[in-house]
Amino acid sequence: MTFPGKDAGAEPPVDPNLAKALSHPLRQRILERMSVLGEASPKELARLLDASIPTVAYHVHVLLELGCVKLVRTRHVRGALEHHYRAIAHPWFDREQWAKLPASVRRQAFALTLRDIVADASDAGVAGGFDHPEALVRRIELQLDHQGRQEAAALLEQTLASLQQIRAASASRATEAQAHGNPIDSEVAVLLFRRAQETT
Repeated sequence: MTFPGKDAGAEPPVDPNLAKALSHPLRQRILERMSVLGEASPKELARLLDASIPTVAYHVHVLLELGCVKLVRTRHVRGALEHHYRAIAHPWFDREQWAKLPASVRRQAFALTLRDIVADASDAGVAGGFDHPEALVRRIELQLDHQGRQEAAALLEQTLASLQQIRAASASRATEAQAHGNPIDSEVAVLLFRRAQETT
């Protein structure tokens, strides 16, 4: 998600390069995917994001110039050199940066993120990803005043920060021993929005 988010409770620095990097929705999605995968090549990202390889490669290069990703390794694949990159910037804006963006940019970022969520959930449903008892699909409709919406947003920020900590701990355990089993590729999507009928 573009917002909210804090990595393991740490405050991301306010960086004009990050603002420039995330001003394009595809670059935000590239950083998001890299953060999940650990590292990736433009070819892998193009397949995951349903975009052309030249377009993704261009935006990865922009992210590299802005100091948001770094080249971690190269390998020869069928006579070509494949570059793998790792994200070194947060794939989201902090609250202040997000609030300063034009509504049209926020809408576009949300639309692309929602498209990815729906596609991932649909693929998971077909593949049995919701069969496990720990899988959750919940929704709740609320009537909230301004303070209530702020409190709900803050709670979801805390939840996402906790999930970052859980992910880091899981990764640490996975590197220590295989006794815990192979990691399960999981996804958590959090939404807070004004319902359509309330905007009319």
